[in-house]
Amino acid sequence: MGFFDFMTEDIAIDLGTANTLIIHKGKVVVDSPSIVAMDRTTNKIIAIGKRANLMQGKTHENIKTIRPLKDGVIADFEASEAMIREFIKNIPTIKKRFFRPSLRMVICIPSGITEVEKRAVRDSAEQMNAKDIYLIYEPMAAAIGIGIDIMMPKGNMIIDIGGGTTEIAVIALSGIVCDKSVKVAGDVFTSDIAMYLRTQHNLYIGETTAEKIKIQIGAATEELDSPPDDISIQGRDLLSGKPKQIELSYREIAKALEKSILRIEDAVMETLSQTPPELAADIYNTGIYLAGGGSMLRGLDKRLSRKTDLPVYVAEDPLRAVVRGTGIALKDIEKYKSVLMK
Repeated sequence: MGFFDFMTEDIAIDLGTANTLIIHKGKVVVDSPSIVAMDRTTNKIIAIGKRANLMQGKTHENIKTIRPLKDGVIADFEASEAMIREFIKNIPTIKKRFFRPSLRMVICIPSGITEVEKRAVRDSAEQMNAKDIYLIYEPMAAAIGIGIDIMMPKGNMIIDIGGGTTEIAVIALSGIVCDKSVKVAGDVFTSDIAMYLRTQHNLYIGETTAEKIKIQIGAATEELDSPPDDISIQGRDLLSGKPKQIELSYREIAKALEKSILRIEDAVMETLSQTPPELAADIYNTGIYLAGGGSMLRGLDKRLSRKTDLPVYVAEDPLRAVVRGTGIALKDIEKYKSVLMK
């Protein structure tokens, strides 16, 4: 280990539309909403992550909250850079350092990303003082994170449902054989719920409330083995303008999400139909793996299993599967050279 190795810190980043996770020295050191609060007059950042998230939907005209990533890619370059820089600066071991270390990074990106979007991710990492930058595709990182041996000549199907995109991929011999990326994921589910309450109950709710409903009683099907209890939701009545409260059951949320779930089902079926027959035979035996926050939607695994006639498994700790895989690839860059892009 030379002097320069001592000067370098290794970081794995899962830059997500909804959450950003960072692994450093084998531990998740950052797990925060991808959101920034800015002062409109000075353009200075007031808060990032959890603190900024609390401000969402509750700001006055001098403060705006920005989500710098849209559909898994950088939409607001400056805000995303400022956000990543803050996150990295606050990692305890790096914070203690007397001078800024140079970084070696592995960043995961959606599989449907364009060259220009890749460039944007790379550029933002370079601004951070990163000297080695590797990119890895999300479904690949998820597969590694779930514990699948991606080097084997054996097909595995991964569905990674994040905040901005759902990535579906068939992986074999450390490569993606066929994949599909659809822009229907957690954020779309959230806006479906808000839309449904507006049209069916004349109740206007904010994004934070819609997200809360999704987590507490969100469901992909009306037949659940252990259904969640009904919850009370407060918002503004669109007719009278007064605040009001309604009771909601998971069945209504399943109705609200129906169209979006169908789109994910169609994409899964399409990917299966493009899978080479030898790999299709493998998938018949191994089933389908779900990762990402969206995979925690109640009954989604059962529903996909019904649709595909295949066993469907949800990864343990699905929210961290991708960043875990990114961290494993970072630890053993030589071994995973074939899946990392310089």
